[in-house]
Amino acid sequence: MNFEMSEGLCMTLRLRAVCCLTVLLVPFISTVRGDVRLPGFMSSHMVLQRDQPIPIWGWADPNEPVEVHLGEASATTTANAQGAWRVSLPAHAAGGPTVLTVSGKPGSPTLKLDDILFGDVWLCSGQSNMEWVVANCDNAAAEIAAANFPQIRHIKIPKTPSATPQENVTSQWLVCTPENVGGFTAAGFFMARKLNQELNIPIGLLHSSWGGTRIEPWTPPVGFTRVPELKSLSEQIEQHIPGTPAYEATLGRYIEQVEAWVPQAKAAQSSGQAVPMSPPFPDGIKPLATHTDPTALYNGMIHPFVGWPLRGAIWYQGESNSSEGMLYRAKMEALIAGWRQIWGIGDFPFYFVQIAPYQYGTAPVTTLPEFWEAQAASTRIPNTGMVVTSDIGNVNDIHPRNKQDVGLRLALLALHRTYGQAEVVDSGPEFDSLKTEGDRLIVTFKNTAGGLKSRDGKPLTWFEIIGKDLGWKAAQAEISGDSIILSAPDVHEPSAVRFAWNKLAEPNLTNGAGLPASAFRAGKVPKLDFLSQIEAAQGYELVYDLDLNRLGKKISYDVDHHAEWTRPFDRVGYLVELQPADGPARYVFASMDAFTADISKIGVPEISQKVKFQQRIQNLHVTSNVTELPQGAIPEGGNIEFWPHNYGMTNSANVPGASSTIYDFGDETFDPIDGYGCMQVHSDKDRVTIFALNHWASGASADIGIGNSPGQHSDWTFSGNGGTYSAKRLRVFVHPAAN
Repeated sequence: MNFEMSEGLCMTLRLRAVCCLTVLLVPFISTVRGDVRLPGFMSSHMVLQRDQPIPIWGWADPNEPVEVHLGEASATTTANAQGAWRVSLPAHAAGGPTVLTVSGKPGSPTLKLDDILFGDVWLCSGQSNMEWVVANCDNAAAEIAAANFPQIRHIKIPKTPSATPQENVTSQWLVCTPENVGGFTAAGFFMARKLNQELNIPIGLLHSSWGGTRIEPWTPPVGFTRVPELKSLSEQIEQHIPGTPAYEATLGRYIEQVEAWVPQAKAAQSSGQAVPMSPPFPDGIKPLATHTDPTALYNGMIHPFVGWPLRGAIWYQGESNSSEGMLYRAKMEALIAGWRQIWGIGDFPFYFVQIAPYQYGTAPVTTLPEFWEAQAASTRIPNTGMVVTSDIGNVNDIHPRNKQDVGLRLALLALHRTYGQAEVVDSGPEFDSLKTEGDRLIVTFKNTAGGLKSRDGKPLTWFEIIGKDLGWKAAQAEISGDSIILSAPDVHEPSAVRFAWNKLAEPNLTNGAGLPASAFRAGKVPKLDFLSQIEAAQGYELVYDLDLNRLGKKISYDVDHHAEWTRPFDRVGYLVELQPADGPARYVFASMDAFTADISKIGVPEISQKVKFQQRIQNLHVTSNVTELPQGAIPEGGNIEFWPHNYGMTNSANVPGASSTIYDFGDETFDPIDGYGCMQVHSDKDRVTIFALNHWASGASADIGIGNSPGQHSDWTFSGNGGTYSAKRLRVFVHPAAN
């Protein structure tokens, strides 16, 4: 590198900043020079929102006079110094067609848009199931052939992510004809068809969606700031926005690093030494510019028409966020509140579609019900509603082709809640209350629309109950008016119910209108507690109690008595209790001679405890309801692997019978110490894992098991199965030494 190149690097850094600004300005500058112009989404055949003032805006030369005519209404204005102009025309009742003309200075061309209707405009957004077109639906050929609905219009916004809010986007409105409808959003079209038939008004579909996208890219920054649960995400986004304090602070530090590096580079160059690497540009302030980045699709595909009057929005998304559980409700709140705040037209209707039952690979069976629960919780946001799809999906296809019923149910929500048709039933039965009568549970529903029914005439499916016996059991379900009576022969004193609590659930409960019930759970699930059944645990005293649903990098015990313990102890006991989502509860109590005198080192071996045990244990004793485990005394003992480190398969400790080609009971540790983490007890004689808790920092994705894993590695390493248990608990005990 020569001196001129070093100077050139400094110039390059300055030019990058200028170029970034230029990139932001070019689209705007291109619209403000020359003839008067409109945004690219205003075209002939468009639908303007009825009964609301109509804003029309665009660009012209600075200070150029602009005259706008819409039918008999007109308005004049003057472009500002930047060339932007805007007028507001009076509200108009449903109808049309009419013509829009826009003219500028004398002698300049007049813009003319024709065949404009006044009706209701619905924003249609989300991922692939909203993007799914009519041509790919059930009975597509017949639907297309019959799609002569000139009052329905559609515009598809191009896929345009952006790091900054864009002012313009270009597309064309299309009239609903057999020639055009095949490319319309199917969910939106079938909703529009029903609304048009019922209301006899024009319907405009403003379609902005992108398959495979998460909810975060569609959400404006202000949406994240409104939701406390998303504070950390909001702060991360803020750091990427030029001009914010976080961005400027990071940029300032980077510039200081570059300025310090330049003299070092020059000195190295002049002395013939290797030039040190330049500081990398901080990831934290790189533009959020791809379709996977938070806010990027809002910036490029929603912001250009913010302020365009709407009747409401429909949303079909969630597949890409389906593992998030209740966190999704917070993100829905951010999206909805963010759009509403920026539009500034109040709490406009927002109706959304529940994602359908689907396999989702190896995801635990409860992952999707927990997501459905979050979607249902989102209906508590004012002026929202949800379409339930459990009866119209396809568990083998993430894109169910029956979009007719999806659109119809969206229309029912709108007809009832937006258009005030009180007689319309817009949703299925909803859980109302639960009570216990002996060995029966009675679940009462609201919104039964004349009575609960089985849609196929068969016994009701997918009801499960749980009682003091533990373990969810399929329930017999008997309809009694607006209630369902639940029982199971081997469940005593039931206290909780769950419905459709499986990712493949397609239950048959409907109301009198034939609309399905959504997944729910209610009641109090008994806490896992097998201790009283374990005779071998008598005489032991509790040191730690940990709800394994609360795992994380830092272990926070529900009960922690270790600091209070001052007596010696001669044995240690571990009680692991697991409630699988779809089977009976499992437990194991494993006790052994004390392998340490330090009581702080017998719990989960997080890094602060400086624990590393790969050693034999003496006088192992096992009590369990898991039949594949050895039971009772194991005089040969066993071995434990307790550490916070990463670890490998090599049997470097020469544990008898252990493998060096799989993870089992003879693994070796390596750095970093703050690594994957392992807490395992084994009976090496039987070549069986008594219990394992690994990778606790991953929370719901921890490895947890009793007995050998059915997967490749017998000690559950990399199983990531923690989410398959609806309840899980670890207790650690000691036995006081005899005086």
